[in-house]
Amino acid sequence: MKVPSLPYHQIIRALQRDGWTVVRQRGSHIRLQKRLGDELIKVTVPAHRPVKRSTLSHILKQARLDVDEFLELL
Repeated sequence: MKVPSLPYHQIIRALQRDGWTVVRQRGSHIRLQKRLGDELIKVTVPAHRPVKRSTLSHILKQARLDVDEFLELL
């Protein structure tokens, strides 16, 4: 499955459905975090419309989500 090109607010909404919380925003970058067991994982989503597919692919890798899981959250 190919990584879609999406506006940032859709990406953030989908991540929030997966248990991520927005921690802060600085300029055009929005920081989210999620606790996995003892670990706190963090991702930064750029406030771009659309977010590049390669960028979204990196975000999903950091968030430990595969594309199919992510698309189900949309």
